[in-house]
Amino acid sequence: MSASVKSYAAVDLGASSGRVMVGRVGPDSLELSEAHRFANRPVRVPEGLRWDILSLYGGVLDGLKAAGQVDSVGIDSWAVDYGLLDADGALLGNPVHYRDSRTEGVAQKVWATVPAPELYAATGLQYAPFNTLYQLVADRLTGAQRLLLIPDLLTYWLTGEQGTELTNASTTQLIDPRTRAWSYDIAERVGIDLDLFAPLRQPGDPAGQLRPEVLEETGLRGPVPVTAVGSHDTASAVAAVPASGERFAYICTGTWSLAGLELDAPVLTEESRAVNFTNELGLDGTVRYLRNIMGLWLLQECVRAWGDPDLGELLLEAAKVPALRAVVDAGDARFLAPGRMPERIAGACRASGQPVPESPAEITRCILDSLALAHRKAVEEAQRLADHPVDVVYVVGGGTRNALLCQLTADACGLPVVAGPTEAAALGNVLVQARAHGLVGDLAGGRELLTRTQPLTRYEPRGDTARWRAAQDRLAGA
Repeated sequence: MSASVKSYAAVDLGASSGRVMVGRVGPDSLELSEAHRFANRPVRVPEGLRWDILSLYGGVLDGLKAAGQVDSVGIDSWAVDYGLLDADGALLGNPVHYRDSRTEGVAQKVWATVPAPELYAATGLQYAPFNTLYQLVADRLTGAQRLLLIPDLLTYWLTGEQGTELTNASTTQLIDPRTRAWSYDIAERVGIDLDLFAPLRQPGDPAGQLRPEVLEETGLRGPVPVTAVGSHDTASAVAAVPASGERFAYICTGTWSLAGLELDAPVLTEESRAVNFTNELGLDGTVRYLRNIMGLWLLQECVRAWGDPDLGELLLEAAKVPALRAVVDAGDARFLAPGRMPERIAGACRASGQPVPESPAEITRCILDSLALAHRKAVEEAQRLADHPVDVVYVVGGGTRNALLCQLTADACGLPVVAGPTEAAALGNVLVQARAHGLVGDLAGGRELLTRTQPLTRYEPRGDTARWRAAQDRLAGA
């Protein structure tokens, strides 16, 4: 390998699987390969739904061993969840899964102290029942001396050093997006001690070095630094949007769809709160102004219920089903919990007086049409609320493999869609590490490198958007 090419291990943990990817970066090159992929299987125990964090850490160690010698390691994962440590730094229990039911009704109790409009004006975060703030209010915190968000917990186990990376911290509903610092006023009023959190880190900051025991287990030669990246996977994914200029929207697709804009400042209006847009922090002072949409979780759960049929064949059959016969609200909380998803989607269509999809192909088409419709609504509303027009929509993440969803999104939005890269979170993770070590310039420079080195597919919109507008109106009136 050329001396000017460096290797970076990107640990990228999603809600259903984890992977360790190796990015090789040079002055004019960026290559990504998979070293190891492993399942992320939550476990339901008598006290509720939990993450199997020890299995995930084992997968990370196996992945680093498979990756071979690297120049740095970075970790990103899903947001909001955390582990609690005692005074000796020992984990007090498996982290609670955000789909656990313990936060039911908690938001209403919080709003009795800090009204929802006031909470939004201070933190800019959308309402979701699993926001970290609500989890902490529901959590007894017995014996807890330290709280580490999931990527920070794994970083601590790798290095022995504790920190709280900013992009992920911004999803806790305890950060002021204007100052990019903790909101002590909100925390005090809801009874949360911010001393539980380790000091804030920025993407690109050093996060320690692999401990001797980790080096021994993985076979790596030290020292191997660990670098803080955009540790919320969406922050890393948005960093890997291969855009130029500012007139673009993005949709990070996977278990969730995160659809929105990259802005210089948060949008904290009451209208923005009412339609549930969030202001999360990104790289270089940016704000990720977006809406959370249920995403391919709907299809994943259906496929699981159907016994894991061939997805390619299912999508081919779905493409033959007439468009927009029935749609559901892809942001509806009724679809949040696992189990019986085909029946719940059919039930939602029946309740709204639409034709009820019955076959797997019909239900799949209903899901994809509904996701495209939700993408359209989010992109439209984000432009209006932020006064920020766009000319193109970038789709990144796992959903880029779903050509039907990408084409439907272009049709629904009436805008060209550029799909790729698929492993956006891992690539954004790698780029932040490379930048911290002087191989990549600013955010625009990293995106330009992505555009030159990664395969991208363009989808042009077909027809006008009138039928999508009609479907949107039909759903709004249901």
